[in-house]
Amino acid sequence: MTTLTLTIADLEAPAFHDLVARHSAFCDRTAPPESCHRLPVEGLKVPGVTVWTAQDETGLLAMGALKELTPRSGEIKSMHTTEAARGRGLGRRMLAQIMATARARGYGSLWLETGVHPLFAPARALYAAHGFTECPPFGEYRPDPHSVFMTCTLPQQDPSR
Repeated sequence: MTTLTLTIADLEAPAFHDLVARHSAFCDRTAPPESCHRLPVEGLKVPGVTVWTAQDETGLLAMGALKELTPRSGEIKSMHTTEAARGRGLGRRMLAQIMATARARGYGSLWLETGVHPLFAPARALYAAHGFTECPPFGEYRPDPHSVFMTCTLPQQDPSR
């Protein structure tokens, strides 16, 4: 049995750069360049962005990021699971980490942009299963036939519990 760990990413690690490159190549297969809204490594190193990776003894398997939009809202960025690791629940686990962190930061909502291409269907289903619904473009996004925009309200935990 393999041991899976989910940790804050080492943004300087060559394996992380390779994972971001895989994510970029995946996105580039599904939409024209002007419709790909993924963040490059440098875009993940800015203040207000937290990145996690999932790995086992074979290496990095998945990543996900949380970008602060406002003091009360965040955006999910750069969710990706390597092809070999898909179907193991890594996306669900990463999303749970991101949502828990967002709640702990006091965010009342989360937002995301994902693709319409059939390869993004599992991601859209994952988000919908966790309360995300389609919405109009947000922030600096504009309507795009290759994008789906989603949001969810985060219920805050009762501090008396």
